[in-house]
Amino acid sequence: MAVKVFNERGYDGTSMDELSKRLGISKSAIYHHVSGKDELLRLAVDRALDGLFAAADEAAAVEGRAVDRLEHLVRASVTVLVDRLPFVTLLLRVRGNTPVERRALARRREFDRMVADLVAQAVAEGDIRPDVDPAITSRLLFGMVNSLVEWYRPQGRRSAAELADTVCKIAFTGVRRPHPADAQTPAANADNTQP
Repeated sequence: MAVKVFNERGYDGTSMDELSKRLGISKSAIYHHVSGKDELLRLAVDRALDGLFAAADEAAAVEGRAVDRLEHLVRASVTVLVDRLPFVTLLLRVRGNTPVERRALARRREFDRMVADLVAQAVAEGDIRPDVDPAITSRLLFGMVNSLVEWYRPQGRRSAAELADTVCKIAFTGVRRPHPADAQTPAANADNTQP
């Protein structure tokens, strides 16, 4: 419930009095469990970040090419976002105004570097176009993933797997529908190149 209030009112705009009212318990009861609002924020953003880092660890264990690990990470990150939507939403809204927020932003930058490194590996392996900076590619890719917090609703018709499939199709294949001429077999294309 505290995360819901932070997302509705903003972390800075939420007082312990407001949390006490919304939770239906006294402030002293809250303080019995946590040291204050900062600890509630830390617990919340860590839940999102821990999920993302677990997804990164899982992707690192995938055998094969870097692009396959990257796709696995994108799919797993969508699942984390869907499963932990309020926590990820809060994470994406922190601005660095407190030590807890600055720590969360530092962890986000670490995750971003891991993704950029994975993109760079995929570029080096020839699976991702080399004419776009890997850091920009990773930001755009995860910008698409992170945009889900703005419009995705858990009661909707799409599962996490369906969302992940769509994100991966757009990210790794594109939105352009293939033309029938593009569907020719390699042998047919080879015949077309001979004089």
